[in-house]
Amino acid sequence: MAPAAPAVGRARHRARAREGRTRVRDEDGGERLTAADLGGRLGERATLVQFSSAFCAPCRATRRVLEDVAGMVDGVRHIEVDAEAHLDLVRRLDIVRTPTVLVLDADGAVVRRAAGQPRRVDVIAALGAAVRARTGGPGAAQRM
Repeated sequence: MAPAAPAVGRARHRARAREGRTRVRDEDGGERLTAADLGGRLGERATLVQFSSAFCAPCRATRRVLEDVAGMVDGVRHIEVDAEAHLDLVRRLDIVRTPTVLVLDADGAVVRRAAGQPRRVDVIAALGAAVRARTGGPGAAQRM
């Protein structure tokens, strides 16, 4: 009966992926992105980077959420990157699905990363972490 457990775990993982659930992870690799990498200037406080593809339905909804949040918070920019047109960057950052969202602090350091369509509340929380990481404020070490 033990061999069935890994198969069940894989099946659940595939089911979650099909349902479009968001996977979030902290970034501790020290990766930094520049305006030249992304094809647009970074935000003064933070940048929301979205990797999308042409036929990705969740990418459209993600774009709306990120644009709305960027419009609500001063100094935050949203940059959308066509994953198919920037394969070198996709490989460098290990982007395996779209949409993938990276939250960068003011210096371009990747603070958070999420694959799948994020919820507005999670994007706002991630922005708070990016700003705290920059200022060293309370909770700077804690990430989503």
